[in-house]
Amino acid sequence: MKRNSIFLVVLTLSLSVFFGCKESKQPTEAKIIGGLVDEEVIDTTIYGRCVDGGMSSLLLVNESGDTVEFVLETVDTVADVQGGVFVGDKMAIIGEEVDGELFAKKVINLTSLLGKWTSLDRNFDIKDNGVVESHLTTESNPYTSWSIVNGRLVLSSDTFDVLSLGHDSLSLENKKGIYVFKRQK
Repeated sequence: MKRNSIFLVVLTLSLSVFFGCKESKQPTEAKIIGGLVDEEVIDTTIYGRCVDGGMSSLLLVNESGDTVEFVLETVDTVADVQGGVFVGDKMAIIGEEVDGELFAKKVINLTSLLGKWTSLDRNFDIKDNGVVESHLTTESNPYTSWSIVNGRLVLSSDTFDVLSLGHDSLSLENKKGIYVFKRQK
């Protein structure tokens, strides 16, 4: 009995120290400050490569080498999948637990995002490893980098929601408006 009492005291003290000293950081939306992503932002995006996908689920091997299954549709909702689900493609997924399963709220196919995109005032190439090359010399503020943070596309200092990503078109939105791009070959 004395042994159990000592164990409970040690456990209580350990838990008090752990929960009392732990800094609570809730994931937040990406904030752009002076053209850079705020380092206080916790990116909740899960990155990996699609190993199997269908209409109702997606299997992803994440950066740690673990296989994670995401449900793409529930009774009430369907995942926002942009760029398609293709085996071998790199993916960025925002998920949440729903009824004991991991539901993919937002899926962005990073492989589909790569390539040359053009609009009336922009002409750029999204390349692997976060690099963007501009092809217009008249562009006043060309994009030079890209990343996905909390399911949103960050192009240099601009953060966008990916409204649609198809084989030949890309639609992005931020508080300034909606931007539509056509894929160049």
